[in-house]
Amino acid sequence: MRLNVFLRPLVCLSLLGLAACGSNPPSPAATPEPPTATTSAPPIKIGLALGGGAAKGFAHIGVIKMLEANGLTPSFVAGTSAGSVVGALYASGMNAFELQEKAVALDEAKIRDLQLSAGGLVLGQKLEDYVNEQVHRKPLEQMAKPFVAISTRLEDGERTVFARGNVGQAVRASSSVPGVFQPVTIGKYHYVDGGIVSPVPVDAVRNLGADIVIAVDISNKASGKTPANMLGALNQSIAIMGQKLGQAELARADIIIRPKVLDIGPADFAQRSHAIVEGEKAATALMPQIRERIAQLRAERAKATQVAQQKASEASYQDCLKQRSSLQKLSGMVGMSGNCEKP
Repeated sequence: MRLNVFLRPLVCLSLLGLAACGSNPPSPAATPEPPTATTSAPPIKIGLALGGGAAKGFAHIGVIKMLEANGLTPSFVAGTSAGSVVGALYASGMNAFELQEKAVALDEAKIRDLQLSAGGLVLGQKLEDYVNEQVHRKPLEQMAKPFVAISTRLEDGERTVFARGNVGQAVRASSSVPGVFQPVTIGKYHYVDGGIVSPVPVDAVRNLGADIVIAVDISNKASGKTPANMLGALNQSIAIMGQKLGQAELARADIIIRPKVLDIGPADFAQRSHAIVEGEKAATALMPQIRERIAQLRAERAKATQVAQQKASEASYQDCLKQRSSLQKLSGMVGMSGNCEKP
């Protein structure tokens, strides 16, 4: 008792700057307001993985049309083989209707340069030049949307993701079907069709930052029939090589769209309009699933944001309590937590 009587004046002197000593305890010092946590979850970013399939690739345009028509514009694009052609033009800033106009007006002679060689029948330089012309010769890193093209390094079979440099060259490398196109030389390596290692580039577009990956699979499946010609045999061989690997990668997609275009031959450009329509149909049929997946992810994001806010509020409250000085406690002050809002 005598000790308290002796200590109280000392405590009051030390708190002189905070309040006057007397029968009424001083008000606690003001504490910082807890940080206001954001209440909105980050937007959902869609990634589009466009698979290879030669002339079947026109179906990708139909898929893009339906996604845009439903307000689901992809933020990221990755393409393999034919998917890299459509993907490059789309990522350059074209919308779906502009892509369709390009497809309808496309003259095969503009992208096909036959040259008899041990490496292949088609040089591929015309395809490279055509793509570069369409994207206004911008490099990959300057596309309107982040875009990558997938190819296979011939020397060791390594999957190669082109994210920088010459767009047309990357697309040419991604589309160089072995035995048809001559391998593309870039630096000290040679590159061939990306469908050998990644028929539908789900992982590549996920790595760009996509929250949801919509994969468009137009790849051939082994039909059980003998191909009618050399091009058909090569096409089916690539399909067989990439089938198992492709299945594993496809399983990591959120949505898989499969337009009914397997009856379209690899060089059947006359069916481009049919392929586009089939892409539209397939995408429309899966629109409810796409919306459901987006809603599910939004709910997960909202819950995670709420939990983060609760943790931040609790941490702020605990920090507020810790800021109470031991002298305030010793002085017998009451209502110490008045400015600390409990979460």
